[in-house]
Amino acid sequence: MISDDKVEEVRSAADMVGIIGKFVELTRAGREYKARCPFHRERTPSFFVVPDKGMFKCFGCGKSGDVFGFLMAHAGLSFPDAVRHAGRASGVSVPDERSADPAEELNRVFWEMNAFAREWFQGKLRDPQEGVAARRYLERRGVADEVRERFSLGYAPGGSQGLRKAAARRGYGDDVLVEGGLLVESVRGEEPYDRFRDRVVFPIEVFGRRIAGFGGRLLATGPAKAAKYVNSPETPIYRKSELLYGLARARNAVRREKASLLVEGYMDVVSLAACGLENAVAPLGTALSEAQAAQLVRCAKQVVILFDSDSAGQRAAFRAADALLAAGARPLMATLPPGEDPDSAVRSRGPDYLLGCVNDAVDVLDRKLHMLGERGLLENIDGRRRALDKLLPTLRAVRAGDQALRDVYFSQVSERTGVRPETLEVETRTDRPPTRTALEPRPALVGVSGVGGRGRGVERELLLVMIRRPDLADEIAESVSGEDLADASNRAIFQALLNEPELRAPPEHLGPQAKLLFSELVDDPRDLDEAGEEGWREHMVECVRRVRTAAFDRGMRALDARIAEAVGEEDKVRLGQEKIGLQKERQAAAPLDWRPAARTMRTTSRDI
Repeated sequence: MISDDKVEEVRSAADMVGIIGKFVELTRAGREYKARCPFHRERTPSFFVVPDKGMFKCFGCGKSGDVFGFLMAHAGLSFPDAVRHAGRASGVSVPDERSADPAEELNRVFWEMNAFAREWFQGKLRDPQEGVAARRYLERRGVADEVRERFSLGYAPGGSQGLRKAAARRGYGDDVLVEGGLLVESVRGEEPYDRFRDRVVFPIEVFGRRIAGFGGRLLATGPAKAAKYVNSPETPIYRKSELLYGLARARNAVRREKASLLVEGYMDVVSLAACGLENAVAPLGTALSEAQAAQLVRCAKQVVILFDSDSAGQRAAFRAADALLAAGARPLMATLPPGEDPDSAVRSRGPDYLLGCVNDAVDVLDRKLHMLGERGLLENIDGRRRALDKLLPTLRAVRAGDQALRDVYFSQVSERTGVRPETLEVETRTDRPPTRTALEPRPALVGVSGVGGRGRGVERELLLVMIRRPDLADEIAESVSGEDLADASNRAIFQALLNEPELRAPPEHLGPQAKLLFSELVDDPRDLDEAGEEGWREHMVECVRRVRTAAFDRGMRALDARIAEAVGEEDKVRLGQEKIGLQKERQAAAPLDWRPAARTMRTTSRDI
């Protein structure tokens, strides 16, 4: 660390005009200096350096700060590096303590390279010809120039070599550009090409205004089969499970409001900030991780989850709420009208309407119980058995340290389901492999052969589908829960893939057996792509059908055993009624119809 006294010594000695003049052409204007702003395109100079006050300010885009702020924003330097740079230019010796953190020195090239890429993308967006389509897109989304500049939004042109050639002129070779995620290696042995093409680019800032990575949103003019969003891969400085888009800017607003707004995407964050809601943040294309949840809790314990109103959005919202509960947060769930997301709602209905949705947000458990009640799952034994599958993850998530909230949660669930709080406590113990429900312990599944899996087991075949086709994970989750899987390792992997569909390495929290199985599934040598899209879906539907059938069969065997052990006639009659109900439930589980028309008919009340 550089001491505060040394920072102030450098600040006082720094020649702002000389240092900034190395980057922009300054012209004297009285006691100040002016230039065309290096942060946005302009014809008339609106960028001023005021040596007497030790500050710069652009009256066009609003950027301002001291000499260190300029070096961080324009050159991509960290704060310590900015102090050292200014010290060298001003004749002040600053101790180099980077030897204590060799990783920072090794990663310096990636920070500087990303700073260059941000400026290049911004320049393309400002370009009168190249950036016109991207600017029009942002205008249609309600993003004014000031907001665009505030978030450093850019544009990646449609060609495959533009950034690569520009970076080469700055001395960045292909190897470092590939490792940093800006280039993609060709599988055909051809030259590497730009990762971001014909996309609006969202730089992902960390504290200190440094850029760790990028997200790119395809323009309407892009190829029809291209993914809508492309993100930087994992790099030495970019670990998406540890970062939140917008948090570097929103941190003060979150603390001021004593709450954060958790939304799904980049445009949601930008649109809400444009309307004055500055405390919005978003995970980076994955389920909310433990590290991300912990970051939010450090800023403010209350988190309002404002995800899309569609099926996938609601499921993701409940998974995020459970992660937040485990981190010690107080998650609330806001409800948007059908077909709306935060971006569309704020543009079509205005910020006051969205604020109303936020103010009406309810506790996650209240929301779950309400939706389960709407589905009629709390009215009979069979429904309550299924409802517990949905409620147990939330009960497991609430932290033992918040005993008052645990008592409230367990009391509410006990009252609505008829399961005693003591039984719920046993079911939620972290050292106990979960059974399917508190009402229905199930024996392990044996002798289930795989669907084309050569004895691997249908559960493992289902996991293989989720690994090879992460886009199908949400559809699978509509009919299968982790508790439907008999094997504990399979259950753990299933939940990990639901939380992060793109996962390709076993997470640390998995047990040794589950880690080994996960690696075996990832390395499975079979080529299953020859059957095409229809083949994948048929395989998925068959796996889902057989997993559900096996779960029902286990339930029937468990009930038969309990009936045989029952002593009183009343218990036998009650268990017999349960068996009849389970038989009806199995008969009602018709083959799944995955056609889009069928999916759109499902109401959001089923997506918990």
